[in-house]
Amino acid sequence: MSSTLLAVSHGTADPRGQAVVRRLVDAVRGRLTRVDVVQAFVDVEEPNLPDVLAGLDGPVTVVPLLLGAGFHVHVDIATAVQERVASGLPTTTAATLGPDAALTGLLVDRLHRLEVSERDAVVLAVAGSSDIRARLGADRAAALLSARLRCRVRVGHLGGSGRPLDQVVAEARSGLPGGGRVVAANYLLAPGFFTDRLIASAADVVTGPLAAGVRLDPRVIDLVVRRYETASQGRLSRAG
Repeated sequence: MSSTLLAVSHGTADPRGQAVVRRLVDAVRGRLTRVDVVQAFVDVEEPNLPDVLAGLDGPVTVVPLLLGAGFHVHVDIATAVQERVASGLPTTTAATLGPDAALTGLLVDRLHRLEVSERDAVVLAVAGSSDIRARLGADRAAALLSARLRCRVRVGHLGGSGRPLDQVVAEARSGLPGGGRVVAANYLLAPGFFTDRLIASAADVVTGPLAAGVRLDPRVIDLVVRRYETASQGRLSRAG
């Protein structure tokens, strides 16, 4: 019986973001040629997660195409998976894409291309969440980036209940030397509502979304594949 990778993303009304996520899922499908790779959403777009899960046979590994474990992971995905497991169907959930050293490396490369120096302030711009677990995950992502850059990295939230990005940018700017910039490291997967808010912010420079561009960074594709393989192997080990 074939295994299924169910890639679950948030969903967006922005055609640019939709195209990026489709490219990512297609790239994963091209890497995992012996695995059925299908897609579902927890908000905005269709098909929704419960409907897709209900139509799948055999073992399923849900891979959240999300950077943090907030409400959608702990409620939407967890509830749908628990219902399927309760019906006797093998189902497991992989870890979210972030935080991860691969994403840190991607951000570092983009910041280096901007020639970020000690005169600049770096802010990690995240979507935000009302869930403390997601906010702590964003803090961990910032700590990973700070360790690589060897400088302070603040976290600015575009939504949710964390510190608002504009407030964080203003704080960072107040301590800058002459000629210094506030550089926003974009910790969003694809273009959309939050990316537009980030571009419109007071940051001097903004990097692109992690999965932006016609040619996706292979580290993002590798990360999705790794999340799937780790979770599916764990399920097989438990079954054995």
